[in-house]
Amino acid sequence: MRTGVWLVGARGSVAVTSVIGALAVRAGLARPTGCVTELPGFRDAGLPGLGDLVFGGHDIVATPLEKKAAALAGAGIVPARLVQALREELARVEEDLRQVPLAGNAGNQAATAELIGADITGFRSRHDLERVVVVNVSTTEPAPVPHPAYADLELLEAELASSRDLLPPSALTAYAAFRAGCPYVDFTPSTGARLPALDRLAALRGLPYAGHDGKTGETLVKSVLAPMFAQRNLRVRTWSGMNLLGGGDGASLAHPAANAAKAASKQRVLGETLGYTPQGETRIEYVEDIGDFKTAWDLVTFEGFLGTPMRMEFTWHGCDSALAAPLILDLARLTAAAHRHGRTGPLGELAFFFKDPLGQVPHALADQWHLLRAFAATLGGQERA
Repeated sequence: MRTGVWLVGARGSVAVTSVIGALAVRAGLARPTGCVTELPGFRDAGLPGLGDLVFGGHDIVATPLEKKAAALAGAGIVPARLVQALREELARVEEDLRQVPLAGNAGNQAATAELIGADITGFRSRHDLERVVVVNVSTTEPAPVPHPAYADLELLEAELASSRDLLPPSALTAYAAFRAGCPYVDFTPSTGARLPALDRLAALRGLPYAGHDGKTGETLVKSVLAPMFAQRNLRVRTWSGMNLLGGGDGASLAHPAANAAKAASKQRVLGETLGYTPQGETRIEYVEDIGDFKTAWDLVTFEGFLGTPMRMEFTWHGCDSALAAPLILDLARLTAAAHRHGRTGPLGELAFFFKDPLGQVPHALADQWHLLRAFAATLGGQERA
């Protein structure tokens, strides 16, 4: 099952780490540590193998893939020996990377979507791929101003023919992916496919989609700890967090609108899991010097029996790309299998991977894990296409 993975933001740290990881595992140079789909419960789910994944993608920058890989090695994110050993494979992936078409050059967003779709379908044809999953790993964008066309597919398509900026980039990519017959995954907190008009398009084309905002650090811990407080009937009074991160994602989150979108995504798990929203907020600060690594510090105050005040603190320090990359591979494989199985619309069963998952789904990690395992068992049944 040769399956294409079209990465939006293909020259970024997360995307390049994902590519290096898949190539290294395929070559027997690394273990698939961090890949959930390599656990025993997923081996009979009809997923494409890591070695069956073929990579291409879009980016707004033109940094050569090998140069980006070398920079990641220099920063201690990937082993330098792997970059050297995989030079020829990375060069082949480079041939399938394209500059993002711009609406200003195409004339309007409808034409831009056609160009995006043509790049994706050309990639599928060149490699004779069974299907292509489009995965958004680009920088976080601000939430858009609501527009009537977002709720109506016919109106949206009419407006796109004359507009250069109606849809934010992530949503335009989702639109182009659906028109090209491709499932879509949004690993960012951006809009992506979360518009009624795009949900309608996915249904018409018989396509699944997943998102949004990958859960790799502080929120992962929250999704484990918050159920503990709820199940022990301890009242959380405040939950405040400080996130320090560098790299491209950190730089984009230095902008207030993008920062607000990310912070809102990170906080949702508390209200959904506890049944109420404690006082406090999550702050995100850009620290250029720490590069692709991130540190989160959280303070939780809670009330016990007879109102006794208590508190806990935790610190999470990790490498964002190394945490995210295996999840990108997991999501591409699971979404491809869902498409093959005939699933359409939002894949709420993939909530395990996201801070702000689609649909009415549980937010406690253990509950999400059971949902994911059941989903994998379903995929392991009779396949449709």
